[in-house]
Formats: sequence, C-alpha cells, structure tokens
Amino acid sequence: MKNILWAIALTALAGTGCNKMLEEDVVTNTTDDFYNTRNGFTTAVNAGYAGMRIFYSTERGMTLSVAGTDTYTNGSDGNFKFANQYTSQLDARYDHVRELWNSLYQSINNCNVAVDRADKVSGLDSASKFKGVGEALFCRAHYHFLLMQTFGNIPLRLHENKEINTEATRDSTAKVYDAIIDDLTKAAQYLPPTQSDWGRATKPAAEHLLARVYLTRATSPDAKSDDYANADKYAEGVIKNYGFKLLDDPGKVWAQGNENNTETIFAAQYTTDPLYASPDNNACRFFLMQYDVLSGMQRDLPNGTPWKRFRPTAFLIDTLYQERVHDTRYQKWFTTVWFVNKPTTTPWVMNLGDTAVYMPGRPVTAAEVASKRYLLVGSNKYTEKLYPSLNKFADALRPDNQASGVRPFIAFRLAETYLIAAEALYKLGNSQGAADMVNVVRMRAARQGTTPAETQVHQEAMKITAGDINIDFLLDERGRELIGEQLAWFDLKRTGKLLERVRKHNPEASANIDAHHLLRPIPQDQIDRSSTPFPQNPGY
Repeated sequence: MKNILWAIALTALAGTGCNKMLEEDVVTNTTDDFYNTRNGFTTAVNAGYAGMRIFYSTERGMTLSVAGTDTYTNGSDGNFKFANQYTSQLDARYDHVRELWNSLYQSINNCNVAVDRADKVSGLDSASKFKGVGEALFCRAHYHFLLMQTFGNIPLRLHENKEINTEATRDSTAKVYDAIIDDLTKAAQYLPPTQSDWGRATKPAAEHLLARVYLTRATSPDAKSDDYANADKYAEGVIKNYGFKLLDDPGKVWAQGNENNTETIFAAQYTTDPLYASPDNNACRFFLMQYDVLSGMQRDLPNGTPWKRFRPTAFLIDTLYQERVHDTRYQKWFTTVWFVNKPTTTPWVMNLGDTAVYMPGRPVTAAEVASKRYLLVGSNKYTEKLYPSLNKFADALRPDNQASGVRPFIAFRLAETYLIAAEALYKLGNSQGAADMVNVVRMRAARQGTTPAETQVHQEAMKITAGDINIDFLLDERGRELIGEQLAWFDLKRTGKLLERVRKHNPEASANIDAHHLLRPIPQDQIDRSSTPFPQNPGY
C-alpha cells in the first residue's frame, strides 16, 4: 500500500496569534475558494497530518518526551542538554517549545479548515466527507492532547482562523479534555477500520488514543468516575475487534521495512520526496554512541550517524533490563557489539568483521579488558560518548550519512494497548486482569529455546502474578517495552512519578527538577504577540 503524502500547510492563517501566512501548498496560485472544492478539501485533510512530523522522530519531540526521565539522560552532543538537566535555560526562549506550540497550532488550523468547510464542498460524497472529517478530528484531538500534556491550560481551537487574531486565552484542561474526547469519539464513528493509504487515521487508531486520553484524565484534577473503565473499554476493543496481533519476535517490530506490521495501529509518515520531506526525521541518529572514532571503526550507514543526544541511564540498563536470560528485549533493541569496518594494526591487528567493541552490560575488571583484542566496555565505564545504543530507529536506507531518515515512526502499537488496559484494570481493582494483560506482552518477549520445553521454561519465568502489579511495576514494564517511543515523560507525569523517579535515577537532572517542571514554559513569542496578557506557567 502506498504511504500518504502529507501536505505541509494551507494558506489559512494559523496558530493563536498573528503568525505569517503559510504559503507552501503544492497547489499553484491557491485561493481561499479552493478549499471549498473537493480537491481543496482533500488538501486540507492531508495538511492536517503535518504536525505528526513536528513531534514524532524529531529532535524537539524526542527531547521533550525521552530525555529528562528515569530512563534517558543527555549524551555529549547537542544544544539542548538543559532540557534533560532542568536548568534555568529551560525557559520561554527554548526553541523546542516554541516550534512545537506554533507548528501544532498551525496543523490544528489546517484540520479546522477541513472540518468547518466539509458541508460547503460541492460534489463531495458523504463517505468521503465523513472519512476526511474523521481524519481531521483525529489529528486535531491528537495535537490538542500533546499540547495540553506539555503546557497545561492551552487555547482550544475548534474553528479556522479567517483573519489575523492577536487575542488568546488559556482554556481549562477540563474543557480541552471534553473537546478531545468528543473529537475522538466522532472520529471513531466516521473512520473505517482500515485505510488503503497506510498512514491515514483509522477507527482503531482513534480508539487507541481515546484509551490513552481517558487513562491520562483519570489521574488529573479533571478525573471522572468512569475514566478508567473507558480506558479499559477502548483498549480492549482495539485488542479484540480489529485483527491486530503482537509479532512473535519483538526484534521485528521496528525492523526497517516492516513498520506496517500486525501490531502497528498508527504510524507517522516520512518520505524521500523533497517537497514533503521537511522537517527532518532524525531519530536514527539520536541514540547512537560515538563508535566512529574508535579503533577499527569508521562511520557508515549500517551503524548510523552518531549524534550522541540521548544516553541510557544506569537504571534502564542495570535494573529495567537486568534480566536477560529469559527476556530478549534488551538483546533485540540495543546494539552492544560493533564489528571492524576499517581494518587497522593499532593498537593490535583488527581485520574486517572482527569484533571492535563489546559492551557486555555488566561491570568488567581491568584484567578482562587487558585480555581482549577489542575494546571491552563494562557498565561501570559508560560515558556521555560510550554506551549501548538503542537501535529501534536505525535507518540504513538513507542515501548517505548526511541525509535524514525516511522511515515511518510507529506512534501507536498493540503492546502499548495491552499496557494501557493493564493500568486501567489495576486502577479498577482488578490486579489479576492487569497481570494477564502484562503477561501477553512479556510472553512475546520470552526467549525462544531450541526445544518447545526450553521455550516454555523461558515463558514461565517471564510470567508475573497479580501480587507483582503496582504502578511502579507498570512503569517499569512500559520502560522495557516502549523505550525510546516518545512516551516516557508523559507516563511519568501521568502517574505522578516524574519528580520521584527522575531524582532517583537521572543524576544529571536530579538536583534541579522540581514541581514547576511538570509543565513546559509557554513560548515567549506567544506571550509577546498576544494583545491581552497571556499568562506564563508558574516557575518560568
């Protein structure tokens, strides 16, 4: 199936203030009336997806959702270490919050064009109208949800801007939650279970996001008594009703070329077409250690371009992935061995294909290091440049080492759906049901033995009981399964564990993080362009 190509923007005014008109539509000499035509409606719907490439698989999205948590801290490179360290530089001038805020509101406005004008489009059959509106509602809800989790009270935008508007107010999170849930409920009614163009929103994608939204609201001041029940209902509906299935091998979930697999519910799309290729998909670079300066090594496409942005914490490697006999996820998702791709005679003879670097994931002695004819790096010797590298997003199909990635980013997948259901069931008092959901994910991760009996031993060792279930265990399991997938910061915030677990497990962040960091700063340009006072979040 062909991937959907997402239009960049519309000529409608975007955002909550007086942002410049966006004039990057692919239609020549586009006028406002164009969006009242069938082709214009399709363009507006497609443009609504543009925000996915603002958040997913980008440095801004990854920095705001992966770093500064209990599982990932900063590497040696990049200009945004302060976002992980929660220093005073994390303020209203921070580029990533400005880019996220402005771009997602632009995309929300694109969605609003499609929603507002659908009934005015002549020649548009009802099936196409409802499907297009459903896609726009899904995207609009998604962006409002990301913005609210990040910034708290935000302006709710449900209609297109038709003129310059410099007034904006922050709506209550209760009102925004209601709008998000209403959008997603309608989207689930309007959207088909599958789409011929992979990457478009579907009914199960809307229901998966509904489950996530209900789970999040359930722990907020806006909680309603049936939030956990609804989270479980929608999660279990996705699990049971659409034919999704966990892959037998966790290593294949993120295998390049296999992103459209039986457990992928929704993926953000990228393309090699230069007209649509911006912004950059660079997740393939962020998690890599500096292998290319080590003996026997040089930079190449299979090993990737190491930008050293994000480094795993000791808690992730030594605690969450401590068990590696029965659980294969660390082995599948982390590169720990690098092979010689540049033969050398120093400091010893290293031939093509020999081991160049090995990280066994445990402390090693000086005697062990001295006995090897490769670089042996124990867990006690990891640095900001030298550490096991998450390989989920590796992209060996880039045209060269300078090119950005082109892979889709799996934003929703079935393993998370099971874990959403588990958390909801636990909160509903059904710990056995929660354990059953978690065990489905853990059994898939169990090592396959050489005989069925061996496999069963591994599977039995992976099983947990109702007594094992608590919120920290569920967070640990989400960390093991969903590492790097842009959920960690939101998970810790949702469960009230961000401050506690960052202070305990992220040494670079522990001294500075405090309660005001549960929200990001409102970007200064939003404050400056508002004709009426636009309040900053406390502490910034």
